[in-house]
Amino acid sequence: MIAIIDCGIGNLRSVWKAFRHLGADARLTRDAEEVSKADAVVLPGVGAFGDYMANLLHLGLATTIKEAIVEGKPYLGICLGLQLLFTESTEFGRTPGLDILKGTVERFPFEMDLSPEGGPPLKIPHMGWNSLRIQKEAPPLRGIPDGSHFYFVHSYYVRPEDPRLISSLTDYGVTFPSSIWKDNIFACQFHPEKSQRMGLRLLQNFLQWINEWRATDP
Repeated sequence: MIAIIDCGIGNLRSVWKAFRHLGADARLTRDAEEVSKADAVVLPGVGAFGDYMANLLHLGLATTIKEAIVEGKPYLGICLGLQLLFTESTEFGRTPGLDILKGTVERFPFEMDLSPEGGPPLKIPHMGWNSLRIQKEAPPLRGIPDGSHFYFVHSYYVRPEDPRLISSLTDYGVTFPSSIWKDNIFACQFHPEKSQRMGLRLLQNFLQWINEWRATDP
């Protein structure tokens, strides 16, 4: 069973529907006990970092997520579910994150609103299709060609202290990590549930990863 964490912020049904389309037993939940019993955890999210983190703490889910990761359960973070893994965000001052991974969440530079090299202005948020430069083949990226396009909606990006975490990079005025992978953690800045064929391939790979984990878990 996959627990898709519902903090009451953002439309999560598209993530749920994508997993259900693939035949997965995926459940939207904000119940810490149900999350702790799940085989895998998915944390999607859009909106303000601080509000989402406050909701996780209020619902008692921050500790539950950390415990699931320590136990080795596969974790998929989407958009804010990537950013919240890190130490802190600079959005509206400095807001602590889950601090599972060391690093910060930073806004795209304001000067990106200017036209780069005579081209069209780069708007913030970064919204629409963009490509991945795959750095290492994390389990959810298996079989996804370098240069594949995924759908993004964000104004902030992660800056890990350890560059070895980065599994793909994307260019938008600056080069930023579009996905990270460490052990049982995979998280992406893009939205696989909105990324059509390649997005479904990534989610199917995540399901396969869960099966592999279950086969080896004592």
